[in-house]
Amino acid sequence: MNKKRIRKFILYAALFIAIMALTFWNVFRGQDFKGMLKAVGEMSGWYVVAAIFLAVSFVAGEGTMIWYLLRGIGEGKSFFRCLSYSFTGFFFSGITPSASGGQPMQLYYMSKDGCTFSSSFVVLMTIAVLNKLAMALLGIGILLFWGGQLQGRLDGYYGLFCLGLVLHVGWVIILFLLMFRSAWIKKLLYQLERIPVRMKIWKESEKRLEKIDHFFEGYEETVGFLREHKKMIGVTVIGSLLQRCCTLILVCVVYRGLGLQGTALPNLFFLQAAVAVAVEMLPVPGAQGITEAMYSGVFGGIFTGHYLVASIFVTRGISFYFVLAIGGLCVLLRGFMDKKKKNVLKDT
Repeated sequence: MNKKRIRKFILYAALFIAIMALTFWNVFRGQDFKGMLKAVGEMSGWYVVAAIFLAVSFVAGEGTMIWYLLRGIGEGKSFFRCLSYSFTGFFFSGITPSASGGQPMQLYYMSKDGCTFSSSFVVLMTIAVLNKLAMALLGIGILLFWGGQLQGRLDGYYGLFCLGLVLHVGWVIILFLLMFRSAWIKKLLYQLERIPVRMKIWKESEKRLEKIDHFFEGYEETVGFLREHKKMIGVTVIGSLLQRCCTLILVCVVYRGLGLQGTALPNLFFLQAAVAVAVEMLPVPGAQGITEAMYSGVFGGIFTGHYLVASIFVTRGISFYFVLAIGGLCVLLRGFMDKKKKNVLKDT
């Protein structure tokens, strides 16, 4: 990463840590910390393993889809390299507002590994569209078939859920239009190229316009390939739904792991899906703070006493912070390997 990217990374990391500290203080203040730790300590080890497996599978699911789509369009990379793209994307999404930093960094690393920018862009956009489509479908399904209970369960957060659902549906429509209205993409690229030229930052350049045309040709070719191979899209849709279910089932695992009963597991699943739909599109790094606040409000009557804070500690700790740490290690390892490779090339 160049110095500008490093400065941005430090800024986002500092913002993330500040929000995380504020979130932890707000969640744990006035709580029976010893009671919470006792409840977590009594949780069955197998349930903890299952929760970790589900959290890691959520991110690994995206890596599997990247591997599948890249291989399908003839730009295959190793499975583990594609997993690294996924964990790297999760890390940068987690520390940037509205998860805006994930895909640009994935594109950066994929391009460094020899993937064409246009193919990488289409693959990541396809996964993003289908991922948001999966959440939109889950949200609409819950609203249609569980709407009566949903409003009562969410109480004051019902409006936030509706807003989140509208944002998901709107974002899916925008991404679909960008994917399949290729003329819009070309027009957008040309307009973006003109902005720094008009601001006297760039000079007129035929070479730069040729690069845009080259990208556009690859973009159209890849989108055309995906249109012709509907099976690949179908497999990716199913993969997206299964991927999303991993984190939604996790709350059920934690509930049972803490030895609690009385609430039907499907209800827990639907409530967790509603929380995810409500908070994912909000412009907060990792949706920190609002996720914990909404979780407390929605699940307060289900995880009673110190079990509520214990469930937040385990659920968010594993599904977000633990996986974020893995992503951070992937970024550090990749930086170390790139530096080592650069030094080897310098010595030869």
